Amino acid sequence: MTAIVDYGVGNLFSLKSSFSYIGEEAVVTNDPERIRNADRVILPGVGAFGDAAKKLFDSGLAQLLIDLAKEGKPILGICLGMQLLFEKSFEYGEHKGLGLIKGNIMPISDRVSSEYKIPHIGWNALKFTGKKSPLFKYINEGDCVYFVHSYYGADCDESLIAAAEYGFDVTAAVSSGNVCGTQFHPEKSGEVGMKILKAFCEM
Repeated sequence: MTAIVDYGVGNLFSLKSSFSYIGEEAVVTNDPERIRNADRVILPGVGAFGDAAKKLFDSGLAQLLIDLAKEGKPILGICLGMQLLFEKSFEYGEHKGLGLIKGNIMPISDRVSSEYKIPHIGWNALKFTGKKSPLFKYINEGDCVYFVHSYYGADCDESLIAAAEYGFDVTAAVSSGNVCGTQFHPEKSGEVGMKILKAFCEM
Protein backbone atom coordinates (compact mmCIF):
# COMPACT_ATOMS: atom_id res chain seq x y z
CA MET A 1 0.00 0.00 0.00
CA THR A 2 1.18 3.50 -0.89
CA ALA A 3 0.63 6.44 1.46
CA ILE A 4 0.16 9.80 -0.29
CA VAL A 5 1.07 12.42 2.31
CA ASP A 6 -1.64 15.02 2.82
CA TYR A 7 -0.12 18.12 4.40
CA GLY A 8 -2.33 20.71 2.73
CA VAL A 9 -0.68 21.01 -0.69
CA GLY A 10 -0.69 18.87 -3.83
CA ASN A 11 -3.00 17.43 -6.45
CA LEU A 12 -3.96 14.42 -4.35
CA PHE A 13 -7.02 13.19 -6.25
CA SER A 14 -5.26 12.72 -9.58
CA LEU A 15 -2.38 10.96 -7.85
CA LYS A 16 -4.68 8.54 -6.06
CA SER A 17 -6.53 7.92 -9.34
CA SER A 18 -3.22 7.11 -11.03
CA PHE A 19 -2.52 4.36 -8.51
CA SER A 20 -6.00 2.95 -9.06
CA TYR A 21 -5.27 2.94 -12.79
CA ILE A 22 -2.14 0.81 -12.35
CA GLY A 23 -3.90 -1.51 -9.93
CA GLU A 24 -2.07 -0.41 -6.77
CA GLU A 25 -3.71 0.46 -3.47
CA ALA A 26 -3.09 4.02 -2.29
CA VAL A 27 -4.45 6.14 0.53
CA VAL A 28 -4.33 9.92 1.01
CA THR A 29 -3.52 10.52 4.67
CA ASN A 30 -1.88 12.74 7.27
CA ASP A 31 -2.01 9.99 9.92
CA PRO A 32 1.58 9.25 11.01
CA GLU A 33 0.80 5.60 11.77
CA ARG A 34 -0.77 4.97 8.38
CA ILE A 35 2.22 6.60 6.73
CA ARG A 36 4.66 4.59 8.86
CA ASN A 37 2.86 1.31 8.11
CA ALA A 38 2.65 1.90 4.35
CA ASP A 39 4.95 -0.02 2.00
CA ARG A 40 6.04 3.21 0.34
CA VAL A 41 5.36 6.95 0.57
CA ILE A 42 4.59 9.68 -1.96
CA LEU A 43 5.32 13.31 -1.05
CA PRO A 44 3.33 15.50 -3.47
CA GLY A 45 3.35 19.28 -3.65
CA VAL A 46 2.43 22.38 -5.61
CA GLY A 47 2.95 26.04 -4.73
CA ALA A 48 5.70 27.85 -2.83
CA PHE A 49 8.51 25.97 -1.09
CA GLY A 50 8.49 28.07 2.09
CA ASP A 51 4.78 27.63 2.79
CA ALA A 52 4.89 23.90 2.05
CA ALA A 53 7.99 23.31 4.17
CA LYS A 54 6.43 25.16 7.11
CA LYS A 55 3.31 23.00 6.93
CA LEU A 56 5.39 19.85 6.72
CA PHE A 57 7.62 20.73 9.67
CA ASP A 58 4.82 22.19 11.81
CA SER A 59 2.76 19.01 11.36
CA GLY A 60 5.61 16.76 12.50
CA LEU A 61 5.46 14.88 9.21
CA ALA A 62 8.86 16.21 8.12
CA GLN A 63 10.64 14.37 10.92
CA LEU A 64 8.59 11.25 10.23
CA LEU A 65 9.71 11.28 6.58
CA ILE A 66 13.33 11.79 7.61
CA ASP A 67 13.07 8.84 10.00
CA LEU A 68 11.39 6.61 7.40
CA ALA A 69 14.04 7.48 4.83
CA LYS A 70 16.76 6.41 7.28
CA GLU A 71 14.86 3.16 7.90
CA GLY A 72 14.86 2.38 4.17
CA LYS A 73 11.24 3.13 3.30
CA PRO A 74 10.84 3.94 -0.44
CA ILE A 75 9.91 7.63 -0.75
CA LEU A 76 9.04 9.50 -3.95
CA GLY A 77 8.74 13.29 -4.03
CA ILE A 78 6.79 14.80 -6.93
CA CYS A 79 7.25 18.38 -8.26
CA LEU A 80 7.43 20.60 -5.15
CA GLY A 81 7.58 17.33 -3.20
CA MET A 82 10.87 16.55 -4.96
CA GLN A 83 12.20 20.01 -4.14
CA LEU A 84 11.34 19.53 -0.46
CA LEU A 85 13.68 16.53 -0.39
CA PHE A 86 16.64 18.89 -0.96
CA GLU A 87 18.68 20.63 1.71
CA LYS A 88 17.63 24.18 0.99
CA SER A 89 15.53 26.38 -1.33
CA PHE A 90 16.13 29.98 -2.39
CA GLU A 91 12.55 30.63 -3.47
CA TYR A 92 11.51 34.00 -1.99
CA GLY A 93 14.19 33.83 0.69
CA GLU A 94 16.08 30.89 2.14
CA HIS A 95 14.19 27.87 3.42
CA LYS A 96 15.26 24.56 4.96
CA GLY A 97 14.25 21.33 3.25
CA LEU A 98 14.28 17.73 4.45
CA GLY A 99 17.93 17.24 3.56
CA LEU A 100 17.37 13.79 2.05
CA ILE A 101 18.92 14.83 -1.28
CA LYS A 102 22.12 16.91 -1.36
CA GLY A 103 21.64 20.16 -3.24
CA ASN A 104 19.69 23.40 -3.43
CA ILE A 105 16.56 24.65 -5.18
CA MET A 106 17.32 27.63 -7.41
CA PRO A 107 15.37 29.84 -9.86
CA ILE A 108 15.34 28.77 -13.50
CA SER A 109 15.46 32.49 -14.39
CA ASP A 110 19.09 32.60 -13.23
CA ARG A 111 20.07 30.12 -15.94
CA VAL A 112 18.05 30.97 -19.05
CA SER A 113 17.57 33.95 -21.35
CA SER A 114 14.33 35.94 -21.53
CA GLU A 115 13.19 33.93 -24.56
CA TYR A 116 12.35 31.06 -22.22
CA LYS A 117 9.00 31.39 -20.50
CA ILE A 118 8.81 30.92 -16.75
CA PRO A 119 7.30 28.85 -15.31
CA HIS A 120 8.53 26.02 -17.47
CA ILE A 121 5.27 24.36 -18.51
CA GLY A 122 4.83 21.50 -20.92
CA TRP A 123 6.20 18.25 -22.25
CA ASN A 124 9.92 17.54 -22.36
CA ALA A 125 12.01 14.52 -23.26
CA LEU A 126 13.97 12.76 -20.53
CA LYS A 127 17.73 12.40 -20.82
CA PHE A 128 19.07 9.67 -18.54
CA THR A 129 22.30 10.36 -16.68
CA GLY A 130 24.64 7.53 -15.77
CA LYS A 131 23.27 4.05 -15.19
CA LYS A 132 19.53 3.73 -15.89
CA SER A 133 17.56 4.03 -12.67
CA PRO A 134 15.12 1.28 -11.58
CA LEU A 135 12.51 4.07 -11.54
CA PHE A 136 12.77 4.15 -15.34
CA LYS A 137 12.87 0.41 -16.03
CA TYR A 138 9.62 0.48 -18.03
CA ILE A 139 10.37 3.62 -20.08
CA ASN A 140 13.01 4.75 -22.57
CA GLU A 141 15.31 7.72 -22.86
CA GLY A 142 13.54 10.36 -24.96
CA ASP A 143 10.11 9.59 -23.54
CA CYS A 144 8.26 12.80 -22.68
CA VAL A 145 6.84 13.88 -19.34
CA TYR A 146 4.93 16.94 -18.12
CA PHE A 147 6.56 19.77 -16.17
CA VAL A 148 5.20 22.82 -14.32
CA HIS A 149 7.85 24.68 -12.31
CA SER A 150 9.86 27.89 -11.91
CA TYR A 151 12.64 26.49 -9.70
CA TYR A 152 14.93 23.52 -10.18
CA GLY A 153 17.26 21.21 -8.30
CA ALA A 154 20.88 22.39 -8.43
CA ASP A 155 24.20 21.07 -7.07
CA CYS A 156 22.82 17.53 -7.11
CA ASP A 157 25.05 15.71 -9.60
CA GLU A 158 25.57 12.69 -7.35
CA SER A 159 21.83 11.97 -7.21
CA LEU A 160 20.83 13.13 -10.72
CA ILE A 161 19.19 10.33 -12.75
CA ALA A 162 17.47 12.35 -15.51
CA ALA A 163 17.51 15.82 -17.02
CA ALA A 164 15.43 17.74 -19.56
CA GLU A 165 16.57 20.50 -21.89
CA TYR A 166 15.12 23.96 -21.24
CA GLY A 167 17.91 26.33 -22.14
CA PHE A 168 20.14 24.14 -19.98
CA ASP A 169 19.94 20.62 -18.56
CA VAL A 170 17.28 21.12 -15.89
CA THR A 171 17.01 18.46 -13.19
CA ALA A 172 14.14 16.11 -14.06
CA ALA A 173 14.65 13.34 -11.49
CA VAL A 174 16.93 12.43 -8.59
CA SER A 175 17.60 9.31 -6.56
CA SER A 176 19.63 8.52 -3.47
CA GLY A 177 19.16 5.02 -2.13
CA ASN A 178 15.49 4.53 -1.26
CA VAL A 179 14.65 8.24 -1.76
CA CYS A 180 13.81 9.56 -5.20
CA GLY A 181 12.04 12.50 -6.74
CA THR A 182 10.64 13.72 -10.03
CA GLN A 183 10.36 17.40 -10.94
CA PHE A 184 7.75 16.42 -13.53
CA HIS A 185 4.28 15.09 -12.69
CA PRO A 186 3.99 11.35 -13.41
CA GLU A 187 0.24 11.56 -12.80
CA LYS A 188 -0.04 14.09 -15.66
CA SER A 189 2.39 12.29 -17.99
CA GLY A 190 0.13 9.70 -19.57
CA GLU A 191 1.32 6.11 -20.01
CA VAL A 192 4.95 7.07 -19.41
CA GLY A 193 4.02 8.48 -16.01
CA MET A 194 1.97 5.41 -15.13
CA LYS A 195 4.96 3.19 -15.93
CA ILE A 196 7.16 5.28 -13.64
CA LEU A 197 4.67 4.94 -10.78
CA LYS A 198 4.47 1.20 -11.44
CA ALA A 199 8.27 0.96 -11.24
CA PHE A 200 8.27 2.92 -7.98
CA CYS A 201 5.79 0.42 -6.51
CA GLU A 202 8.28 -2.35 -7.28
CA MET A 203 11.27 -0.67 -5.64
